[in-house]
Amino acid sequence: MNRRTVHLSKSRADWYSRVRYLYDLITVLTQKEIKIRYKSTWLGYLWSVANPLAFALLYFVAFRVFMRVEIPDYPLFLVAGLFPWQWLANSITLSPIIFLQNAPLLKKMRFPRNILVATTVMNDAFHFILSIPVICVFLLFYGFIPSWRWLIGIPVLVLAQFMFVYGLSLAIASLNLFFRDLERLTVLLVTFLFFLTPIVYPTSMIPAEYQRLLYLNPVVPLFVSWRELFLSGRLHWGLIAVAYAYAVLALGLGVLVYRKLCWKFAEVV
Repeated sequence: MNRRTVHLSKSRADWYSRVRYLYDLITVLTQKEIKIRYKSTWLGYLWSVANPLAFALLYFVAFRVFMRVEIPDYPLFLVAGLFPWQWLANSITLSPIIFLQNAPLLKKMRFPRNILVATTVMNDAFHFILSIPVICVFLLFYGFIPSWRWLIGIPVLVLAQFMFVYGLSLAIASLNLFFRDLERLTVLLVTFLFFLTPIVYPTSMIPAEYQRLLYLNPVVPLFVSWRELFLSGRLHWGLIAVAYAYAVLALGLGVLVYRKLCWKFAEVV
């Protein structure tokens, strides 16, 4: 066996060991997040669906009962948008304090810090996936059935949303160590983003002169795609492509900010 062969074998072994290490670390941290989330709770999984269902009831009363907005099957319409929104909102709202909450780990251990953000986003993604059966119940109640296209669409949209949420959360988590006001600004950002995204109202209610501006909102293509998939089983590949373009931009921004600042984390945390 020559030196080159030995070197390649060693490189492959090192690569495999690193991948295995990262996999084990992500698994352990994700399990920790799930245990913390449900520690000392009685309802457990039900809390994953109680929050969006409560808001769905609130918006139903406000828009359908009081304001008389005519949207067919409005509770189903709300659930199809609020469940994926909960994932995005929870992850981004929590992102400013991720590194702060894990300060002892940052100071005492050497590991890729971005894994802490990844596991938080994966935790919320996991709970979103567990909530999809509730959407199925609403579909059946209104006389619809889930489409076979869900088998394609759900993984495709989950990946796009993970990339977008992870990238934005990584950038916010990194910057918040140096600009602590970002935590409060993030809450405002998520609130503004919610009402500028057609989640409690359809895109058809937006005046024609603002329709083009609508898609400057980076989450609109993603959430319109979720709603079309859940309600009608359609996969609008043009919108999905735009959603992936925004996701790649967010991911690139997050990685860039993280790499510029991560070497200072232990000093400022």
